[in-house]
Amino acid sequence: MAENQSANQSTNQTHFGFKQVDEDQKESLVAEVFHSVAAKYDVMNDVMSLGIHRIWKRYTIDCSGARKGHQILDLAGGTGDLTAKFSRIVGPEGSVTLSDINPSMLEVGKDKLRDMGLVDNIKYVEANAEDLPFPDNSFDIVTMAFGLRNVTHKENALASIYRVLKPGGRLLVLEFSKPTSPALEKIYDTYSFHLLPKMGKLVADDEDSYRYLAESIRMHPDQDTLEEMMQVAGFEGTSYTNLTGGIVALHRGFKY
Repeated sequence: MAENQSANQSTNQTHFGFKQVDEDQKESLVAEVFHSVAAKYDVMNDVMSLGIHRIWKRYTIDCSGARKGHQILDLAGGTGDLTAKFSRIVGPEGSVTLSDINPSMLEVGKDKLRDMGLVDNIKYVEANAEDLPFPDNSFDIVTMAFGLRNVTHKENALASIYRVLKPGGRLLVLEFSKPTSPALEKIYDTYSFHLLPKMGKLVADDEDSYRYLAESIRMHPDQDTLEEMMQVAGFEGTSYTNLTGGIVALHRGFKY
């Protein structure tokens, strides 16, 4: 009986873009995508969003309530755009932990931040968002920008984040979401599935990875569903703000 249960668990399916794969395969498949795109990730962000991603991230910083002395976790922080801003805000009294499951992304981020002269108050931790290696009640703020949609068990990640937040702390999830206008959604679909992979091929020589990224956005929960998931994980005072017509949404929640 136990062997049958184990076999059933090992064949649980999840989505990798529009494909169905075994749950235990998804992490390595996502890892391959980000190993592939790491070197050109920042360039492609600017190309894909026409630089608008910088405005989305600036808004996230403005909504974070970060101040001197805070302990901040930039989860799935990749190349460290948010970490760089937070590092200057928290100052030497605080610290920012840049964490990512992908070592290639983390190395690109580390090199970039060091080139910017940001060294003293930044830590780097390779970690899975579903099982964070930090003590309970460690951080004043946790941010997760464009990373949650790649997590296999999002509910586990939200529970893990809740655990490591201090009482009174807040989570900010910046993620692609569902456009609020049918007309915008149609334009966005055309862009995502026809232009985006071609840009990936031209700029990063990687069409398949950017096709996956477009598909992963469509498989991510919509705004209301994600807010409900945060509430189930224990977050209170939850809300979200649609940005650029809902192409992106910033979700907020607090641990009281």
